[in-house]
Amino acid sequence: MNKIPTAIQLHKASKTLTLKYASGEQYDLPAEFLRVHSPSAEVQGHGKPILQFGKLGVGLTKVEPAGQYALKLTFDDGHDSGLFTWDYLFELGQRQNALWDDYLQELKKAGKGRDPHEQVVRLML
Repeated sequence: MNKIPTAIQLHKASKTLTLKYASGEQYDLPAEFLRVHSPSAEVQGHGKPILQFGKLGVGLTKVEPAGQYALKLTFDDGHDSGLFTWDYLFELGQRQNALWDDYLQELKKAGKGRDPHEQVVRLML
């Protein structure tokens, strides 16, 4: 199966990236989901992923091709490292629900939240 999307749409208002494939599959990936699953070293660490939290409401400001194999995504929190390869984007689309559930469980275990304002309140207590 060809994992290169036939159409890519950035929806700034809904903060979603839509990927459409020749097979008819379509994945609507929220910016928050993409941000916390960024392939960058900042997020993936060196073999041990670093939990991202407080990213509720983060958006995408720019989507650029990176050669013929990936997209470079720029988020409005300043994060712009890490290249999302076609294979990785397709995997994120296919596994979105399971990956999101795992992420929410990790947040809960760490006592962290999605809301950046919630983090400030916790720090002030």
